[in-house]
Amino acid sequence: MECDHLVSMGRGNMESSLAFTDGDRNSSYNNIEDIVVSKIEDRISLWSFLPKENGESIQVLKYGVNRSGSIKEEPKSSSGAHRLATILMYLSDVKQGGETVFPRSEMKDAQAKEGAPSQCSGYAVRPAKGNAILLFNLRPDGETDKDSQYEECPVLEGEKWLAIKHINLRKFDYPKSSLASEDECTDEDDRCVSWAASGECDRNPVFMIGSSDYYGSCRKSCRVC
Repeated sequence: MECDHLVSMGRGNMESSLAFTDGDRNSSYNNIEDIVVSKIEDRISLWSFLPKENGESIQVLKYGVNRSGSIKEEPKSSSGAHRLATILMYLSDVKQGGETVFPRSEMKDAQAKEGAPSQCSGYAVRPAKGNAILLFNLRPDGETDKDSQYEECPVLEGEKWLAIKHINLRKFDYPKSSLASEDECTDEDDRCVSWAASGECDRNPVFMIGSSDYYGSCRKSCRVC
């Protein structure tokens, strides 16, 4: 139901002046308030342990036959905000082709021995309606994780619908351009206490504590100030 709802929203926008073609795919940016989309974003936040307000609007993509996507690396948004994570949500099954491939994945060799499921080179994930992939674009030290680079293989038969959600290090609508003062000790999210208690200060230090160019979101709960 949710997949069909997003496809319907995307199809409607593609038929309007918001649609564009970048040579690889038809794209639609959904910026409307919708209870179904809001519930999806709530679950994404729970799944990723990242604040809902840090997310960009969901982007719906349609790939037709022989349409593909070049290698993607998602370190920054168009506004310059640092993207911490990307969620790929498959909204349809594909009869043939259309795999998401990770060229640098350590698992690609093992998959190749079993018989690669894709014509593209790399670890391939077949699109299946209702499935999703969570990618972290940054390493714990704040550097771009090259292993998260991916590309979309050509659709050989049928069509492919995909939704993409980018999550930034900070609130997307209110990015901070400079570090807070050293004597400021605050939490920027009500969930910081529970995140810190579950060990996120160690597992996700850039977001929780900060780095040289990013003031952490949960410095108070992580007891670093």
